[in-house]
Amino acid sequence: MTKQTQSPPGLLQSAGIVSAAVATSRVTGLMRESVLSALFGASASLDAFILGYRIPNLARDLFADGALSAAFVPTFSRYLATKSKEEARELSNIVATLLMMIVGGLCCLGMLASPLFVELFASGFHAVPGKFDLAVDLVRIMFPFLLLVALAAQAQGILNSCHQFGVPAVSSSLFNIGSIATGLALGRWLGPRIGLSAVHCMAFGVVAGGAAQLAFQLPWVWRAGFHWNPRLVMQHEGVRQILRLMGPAVIGGASVQVNVLINTMFAAGLRDASGHAMNGPVTWLNCAFRFMQLPIGIFGISLASAALPRLARSAAQQDTAGFRDTLQQSLTTMMLLTIPASVGLAVLGRSMIALVYQHGKFLAFDTQQTAMALACYALGLASYASVRLLAPAFYTLGDAKTPMLVSMASVLVNAAVSYATVEGFGLGHTGLALSLSAVSIFNSIALLAFLSRKLGGIGARELALNCAKSLAASAVMGVACQALITAVPGAIPSLLLGIPLGALVYYAVASMLGIPELDRIQSKVAARFAKAI
Repeated sequence: MTKQTQSPPGLLQSAGIVSAAVATSRVTGLMRESVLSALFGASASLDAFILGYRIPNLARDLFADGALSAAFVPTFSRYLATKSKEEARELSNIVATLLMMIVGGLCCLGMLASPLFVELFASGFHAVPGKFDLAVDLVRIMFPFLLLVALAAQAQGILNSCHQFGVPAVSSSLFNIGSIATGLALGRWLGPRIGLSAVHCMAFGVVAGGAAQLAFQLPWVWRAGFHWNPRLVMQHEGVRQILRLMGPAVIGGASVQVNVLINTMFAAGLRDASGHAMNGPVTWLNCAFRFMQLPIGIFGISLASAALPRLARSAAQQDTAGFRDTLQQSLTTMMLLTIPASVGLAVLGRSMIALVYQHGKFLAFDTQQTAMALACYALGLASYASVRLLAPAFYTLGDAKTPMLVSMASVLVNAAVSYATVEGFGLGHTGLALSLSAVSIFNSIALLAFLSRKLGGIGARELALNCAKSLAASAVMGVACQALITAVPGAIPSLLLGIPLGALVYYAVASMLGIPELDRIQSKVAARFAKAI
């Protein structure tokens, strides 16, 4: 057999490439959300659009970005490491063929069952005239988006396994740009002529954005030597391995989606002090979580994407020491970056939200409610990011059962905390944000404990010490930023001064406390700068 020999770039270098691309994607995503908020405000139309997008997007998270990615990347990386390229190419062809058949069928069923999905996710929409029917229409329009992003996820897995990280990460920007550009163009020129409302045009834009995300990656996939040819072999060893991993991954992912469903149901049914159904909680939570996705993508997903092929290769070669080192380095770096980011979001979040969203029909009241949700979400940022690495790490070891069981247990945690915060303490939408933070913390601690036992330790004491140092430095940073925004009012001045001040304070304190990964990052940056000049 011909073993694939390719010298991959370093972990931090790969993560840096993905981080830059993901940052662009998240910025364009914020632009997309800003356009939607300016067009529709915290209204019934935007609530319906968010739900209409969320339903196929939940299926994407479950099957495409979730179970498929978790099962395909370790298996495909193993083929590249231990088998011939022809065998890897055959596996990719079979998977693509199955995706077109299975996910295409699911899209058709989803479009037919749209009223049932909306009833399940947001029966409270019936309380607002026309809101339920609008959500059904939007679900039907956007469901084909699922097939496009499933194929895009496979293309991303192929490229990441070949140590090409930038193009897949940038492709998400093409989705954001394509969806907004197409939606606005339809709404401006074609929609009024054929009787489509602005929100319907934006829904068609989502499908166009999914097509752009896939099309952008295909030339690089072909260049890597993986042209698609229809191939269907259900008994293929690689396909059986993917399906074995996907089964528990789907169940575990379904548990995550049940948590989202529970929170959406609570949010859609929230009422004001007079007992009237509220328009806005779904939008506030969605806008707040969009800000969470920026550091999750830049620091969490980038490190996980760079580490996963290395973990899979170490697992395939039974290199436990290399596996442990990659995991520990990734987690330490992730905590070093996400903990201060969470404090920054909590302190500077209101200014960020006002700058991005507070335009048109999105009012100061909406900014305040969104900022409250963001502060609650931020509590679980580091944990949420670490789960993006810890759960796939189990799949590279051939263990899909443990993440599944932890994820199923998280449903009970989420349901209990959501009910307690909303019904017991009357915290409304902020209670729902707190519940997701509690779930993230539970998941990360449980996965870390089980993985440490499986590997015979992963340096948990050293990891905890570095996290404590990062928390201390972040606390000092938070105090400095809060003092600044108190003295300097206004969203733009507080951000222009607060972000660099926070970064400098955090770096200074973290350096004094001596966090090893900070020195590693500093040396990498200095080396690249010296090389550039």
